[in-house]
Amino acid sequence: MSRYSRQELFPGIGREGQQKIRSASVAIVGCGALGSLQAEILCRAGIGTLKIIDRDFVEPSNLQRQALFTEKDASNMIPKAVAAANHLKEINGDVSLIAEVVDLNPDNLLLLSDAGLILDGTDNFQARYLINDYAWKNQIPWVYGACVGATGVAAAFIPDAFPCMRCIFENEPPPGASPTCDTAGIIWPAVGTVVAYQTTVALKVLVGAVQAPELLQCDLWENHYRMISLGNAKRADCPTCGLRDYPSLTRSSGFNTSLCGRDAVQVRPSQKASLDLDEIHLRWTRAGKSVRNPFLVKLILSENEIVLFPDGRAIVKGTTDVTRARDLYAKYVGI
Repeated sequence: MSRYSRQELFPGIGREGQQKIRSASVAIVGCGALGSLQAEILCRAGIGTLKIIDRDFVEPSNLQRQALFTEKDASNMIPKAVAAANHLKEINGDVSLIAEVVDLNPDNLLLLSDAGLILDGTDNFQARYLINDYAWKNQIPWVYGACVGATGVAAAFIPDAFPCMRCIFENEPPPGASPTCDTAGIIWPAVGTVVAYQTTVALKVLVGAVQAPELLQCDLWENHYRMISLGNAKRADCPTCGLRDYPSLTRSSGFNTSLCGRDAVQVRPSQKASLDLDEIHLRWTRAGKSVRNPFLVKLILSENEIVLFPDGRAIVKGTTDVTRARDLYAKYVGI
């Protein structure tokens, strides 16, 4: 029997559905707790092409809830997209895997141009609004998901019949308004529940099965599960799916963001860069302890760390103050 025989025996997929899965291209944005498990499930399901987009690298604290990664990945600071792709190649060599170590922003959205479906593995609404606007402008279905503590939410957003995410969440929550993994913790079963919903919806979309506009809400610790219909949520005045303004696509790319649960700020230069990390590594050895691998260079200071990528993007650890992070970036990177 074929590798996918058990999946083909399921009436909802069958051989015809499996052929559709094998010819599909999916992009996963964010490869942390949600994205790494999404990637493994779709890889085992035999997806044709899987593109993994992530800005971060593996750390020891990730290993409690993020599938695919190992202690070796963490000790070597391997970018999550690269580590995930390396392990997935050993799971299914038939899948075409593409790893992109970047922060998705309005300037590089062409990374999504080949995707027939987008899965959300991010940790912030800024990125989700960006995916939402791109998806609606280009008529691409996408699946939202988020979890913290023992709770989770997930929903499919399929142009044009469904409401879009901006219809449901009109404005980005203000800083500090919601708990994070750093303040409320997280348990892996919450991750698994959200991803189970996201990847099931993904398979349904890929094989052409009917999917209802609805939102999953769950609290595993309290054993609460609820499905909320979104059928009447579409708004004519929505900037994305109503007015077609797509505000997130025109936002300046030079923004800085605090990273969820990380005590860190990402700093991205307003202009594109191509840095010589070897030269910077030598320079940084005079300022503190510097560590280099093929993907990044890290400067360890007394109170902070700066992790720098070739495109000029940096993660400044040890602060959530954007001004402090930008000052350190200017001092040690200088662009």
